[in-house]
Amino acid sequence: MNTTHRPQIVVLGGGYAGTMAANRLSAEGTAAEITVVNAHPRFVHRIRLHQWIAGTGTAEEDYRHVLSDRVRLVVDTATRIADGRVELASGAALDYDHLVYAVGSSGTAADAIDGLAEYGFALGEWEAAQRLRDHLAEVDTTDDKRPVTVVGGGLTGMEMAAELADAGVAVRLVCGATLAPSFGVGARRAARRRLRKLGVEILEDSHVTAVGADTVTIVEKVQRRVEPSSTTIVAAGFGVPDLAAVSGLSTDAIGRLITDETLSSVDDPRIVGAGDAVAPSGTPFRMSCQAANQLGPHAADTVLARLAGTEPTPIRLAFVGQCTSLGRHGAVVQVTHRDDTPARAVISGRVGAAIKEVVCRSVIWGLRLEGRRPGVTPSFGRPREVGGREPEAVA
Repeated sequence: MNTTHRPQIVVLGGGYAGTMAANRLSAEGTAAEITVVNAHPRFVHRIRLHQWIAGTGTAEEDYRHVLSDRVRLVVDTATRIADGRVELASGAALDYDHLVYAVGSSGTAADAIDGLAEYGFALGEWEAAQRLRDHLAEVDTTDDKRPVTVVGGGLTGMEMAAELADAGVAVRLVCGATLAPSFGVGARRAARRRLRKLGVEILEDSHVTAVGADTVTIVEKVQRRVEPSSTTIVAAGFGVPDLAAVSGLSTDAIGRLITDETLSSVDDPRIVGAGDAVAPSGTPFRMSCQAANQLGPHAADTVLARLAGTEPTPIRLAFVGQCTSLGRHGAVVQVTHRDDTPARAVISGRVGAAIKEVVCRSVIWGLRLEGRRPGVTPSFGRPREVGGREPEAVA
């Protein structure tokens, strides 16, 4: 009887990074059993959530279309990681030899907004998006005197505001200090022009301190006022699940798993991180599918190196741009340097919208291709200087 042990690899999270990592690990020559644990039974195409909420597109894919058939999917939620075992919300548990921590980001980091949990809607997760979509179907969203308020002038907030406005919704966008803080001057100007063309009321140097059932409290410079708001949506940055922290693993200030530059946990080399919930050397990359689709394969390569008894290599990432759809027929593409800082080049209008659409589709194409031909996704970046600061995300 063959009693040879097959390594057990558990991937926590079936988003961009987790799915990409699982697919890369699924090569026929890998003598391992791979299990993905995800709370939702279908793949959520998160960068299309604003379209699904506004009723202008879909944001789900069947896992059979994006996940290798050599990977087992378990629909559940991890509650604790301890001593080579993952405890699940259902009461079940999974043993592992190697674990990929790709739990992603969730909700919003805007905890200082009073009443958000009771009356507002935080972007980021499928369940919250579903509640928001149902709510918008029940309220009058065309009344300029009671607009939908979107809080957060970053990429996610702009996309949500523009998508709703393009669908005929009256929208107010409360930006914080400035609109599109991760953009350069030219891209910010193009985004502001497009949003105004769609009829979005833009409030810069303003922030929200409280949300009521049908009101929002706005502080603009030093003036505080309460305004009508039929719906308040918060897209002011993302938080991460507390799984690493409750499992006793080292985390940064918001709960991201701290790893070295090979993406290995500083506490346990069997645990390798990828995606939004990871801070390599304590310095995270921008939360984005662009980073996740590079971190996922690298996390898998680190696991594969350990299975082969070789030394894993440092992460190699390269950013190329920040693509933001602004309605169905407009977008702004801020071309970036490799470290994600803005370059001078900006592409907007219908050409920008076409590029954004290709990007959204190519994410799914890339997952499918990696599932069919594991290892095909290349690495374009250079190892970064350890301790070098990557730009922090604004949604």
